[in-house]
Amino acid sequence: MSDATPDTYRAVSLTRLDRGSFRVTNAAGGTIDVGVTESDFTPVELLLAALAGCAAINVEELTSRRAEPTSFDVVSEGHKGRDDTGSRMTDLRLLFDAVFPEGEAGDAARAILPRVLAQTHDRICTVSRTVGLGSDVAYELAPEAP
Repeated sequence: MSDATPDTYRAVSLTRLDRGSFRVTNAAGGTIDVGVTESDFTPVELLLAALAGCAAINVEELTSRRAEPTSFDVVSEGHKGRDDTGSRMTDLRLLFDAVFPEGEAGDAARAILPRVLAQTHDRICTVSRTVGLGSDVAYELAPEAP
């Protein structure tokens, strides 16, 4: 791990609940279930959720300074496929549907929306930038307990 300090370090833990079912827990105690059962999120769905969540948090924060949205929805989508190199997602896309009230404040929020989307894509959203730039993922075994 490079340049890991208390300010930059992020982690979640995953614990097996049952065959094909796991619980992810963050440092604050929040949980989400992931797996293959009908009620679990799949890992690919979590990836799509992370993309949508990261971008939505940034876009909402910047636009709502001008006006509170009357509705704010994001669809995160892509295609799961396989090629010579293995499984992966392609054609990832985030579709924002943000509606702001009529009037000067709503007009201001609508006006900055394209710029905010571009900034979020180009430099703000850690998740989409990591996916887009590609970051190596190390797979390691934990040391055996004595």
